[in-house]
Amino acid sequence: MTARQLFLPNHHPSDALLVAYGAGSLGEGLSLAVAVHLAHCPDCRATLAQVEALGGALLEDLPPEPLESLSLDAMLDRLDREEAPANPCKAMSAAPPRGRPVSAARHPRATGTAPALPHPLRAYIPLPDGTSPDNPSLDRPSVARPSLTNPSLDGLCWQRLAPGVRRVELLPRTASGGAAQLLRIAPGTALPHHGHGGLELTVVLSGHFADELGRYGPGDLAEVDGDTNHQPIADSHRDCVCLIATDAPLRFTGLMGRLMQPFIGL
Repeated sequence: MTARQLFLPNHHPSDALLVAYGAGSLGEGLSLAVAVHLAHCPDCRATLAQVEALGGALLEDLPPEPLESLSLDAMLDRLDREEAPANPCKAMSAAPPRGRPVSAARHPRATGTAPALPHPLRAYIPLPDGTSPDNPSLDRPSVARPSLTNPSLDGLCWQRLAPGVRRVELLPRTASGGAAQLLRIAPGTALPHHGHGGLELTVVLSGHFADELGRYGPGDLAEVDGDTNHQPIADSHRDCVCLIATDAPLRFTGLMGRLMQPFIGL
């Protein structure tokens, strides 16, 4: 094993998740989690490039038809019938729409390391005036105060959630239950045992955690769904900092977890 391989993630998105990300069909929080993993993983960036190239080829194979004869709905119906992505593949350097965070072109490439605060996260970190450093139009609560010139995990203002657990809220819970936040978990601290109402993605930024499914370190992405119950625990000598994104509320199994859920925001 080379020194470079020691620093690369061991847990990756499923193929279905990467395809959904490439097609732009994931919600904003889940897309953010995938983008942060891509910041650490050159292999997944290469796979995504292949997925998007295939999507572009499928679009090019569609028979031409005069645009004036097609309504927007008819155009989308044609794309669906051909099983092509609903949106044309964008160049990786293009500015992303909301719901599709910026990805590979602005990520560190094949260096074995990634910034303490990966680039896709920077537009979501709230500033004291309620804006975000890379997206000043966003209306976010005043929770964190990163340095604009050298943003890092240590530069955030962490909000105490429970003994040994702090957070920074990135995307408040939506009507459907989706949410995204950073958690900072002290060594030896376990989160409440819980299941899931939908998909949960967890990307480790620093430290490690373990659960019933395995052990995860920097850059790793844990992908679990409604069939999974687990209890993550920070199992290294340093804080575990991770991004957690969901598309539906968690289902806590214990009394303490259910009491904490309104405050956890997931």
